[in-house]
Amino acid sequence: MTNLQPPDRQSAPTLLVGVDFGYPNFDGELAELGLLAQTAGLNPVARITCKRKAPDAALFVGSGKADEIKLLATQSGAVEVLFDQSLSPAQQRNLERHLELPVNDRTLLILEIFGQRARSHEGKLQVELARLQYLSTRLVRRWSHLERQSGGIGMRGGPGESQIELDRRMIGDNIKKIKERLLKVKKQRQTQRRQRERREAFNISLVGYTNAGKSTLFNALVKARTYTADQLFATLDTTTRQLYLGEAGRSISLSDTVGFIRDLPHGLIDAFQATLQEAVDADLLLHVVDAASPQFLEQIAEVQRVLGEIGAADIPQILVFNKLDAIDPAQHPLQLEDVFDLNGVPTPRVFLSAKNGEGVAALRQQLARRVSGDALPDTGAA
Repeated sequence: MTNLQPPDRQSAPTLLVGVDFGYPNFDGELAELGLLAQTAGLNPVARITCKRKAPDAALFVGSGKADEIKLLATQSGAVEVLFDQSLSPAQQRNLERHLELPVNDRTLLILEIFGQRARSHEGKLQVELARLQYLSTRLVRRWSHLERQSGGIGMRGGPGESQIELDRRMIGDNIKKIKERLLKVKKQRQTQRRQRERREAFNISLVGYTNAGKSTLFNALVKARTYTADQLFATLDTTTRQLYLGEAGRSISLSDTVGFIRDLPHGLIDAFQATLQEAVDADLLLHVVDAASPQFLEQIAEVQRVLGEIGAADIPQILVFNKLDAIDPAQHPLQLEDVFDLNGVPTPRVFLSAKNGEGVAALRQQLARRVSGDALPDTGAA
């Protein structure tokens, strides 16, 4: 099979494809996929969407729509096609043959971004694990020399089939080694957590949808210099700092964790279990929300779903509606502190701007009251 990967994917003109299967919150503008593509260094030049009741088994979108995609790719000069949904290995292979272009999906895109952004030893191990797990299902698609070759008379396989098994075994061995190394990292984290518990440390973790401003808020609270940028997954590695709350007369442990996103690959959730463990073991979660995003309710729901998957759904939260500076002043809330109904649980909410500091002092006071064990004021439900 011809190698369809372009020689340089940086700034590669890319056609974005989304399929509406009738599920809620379909991104008809493919806005998030476009941001993901730009974050990975690609250049979205055209977008196309369609509706289907179910995926086509062979081409995901059906042959007619595949022909439309091929024509649009030619007209727009796209050298790669990117789907907003996950494709099966067979669908991916069939689409590449039909379109005569490299085809990738949202899962691979997120894996590539994580691979570019991971900095710590643990983060790199986690990304490599998820990448290998994804790759193991696509051996035939990725390497043409692994396709089954005919053997001699009476032979059903051949050297190609043996090569597939060899590569699959090599990937399996690497996955096993990485899991063992991650297990050691997890044990080290458990030791560190026990030390914090002996010091009676109060642990707070920042969680939220990617690009909600978690790292900016983290820096505003602890005066750290964690990397921040207006892009998806600007930072991946968990950072923990001590934060002194003068209002409570004590220090707390504050951790910034990786951002969540819609349709986060399950392999990444599993691979990042050690990192997300900071959220599981927290005494309090600061759930940071992009208050300026039209999809903030859907983003809150997605974060809650992932928290449920990792066993952190019952940890108390404070909702931090960030990016107040990006909201039209006429739309500002009358109160910067109130209570929000989060899945039937009245949850304290603070509006602030981590960028210019407005409302950060109020959040510190909320944290001090929580650390001191004082009840938070009932300021009225949202």
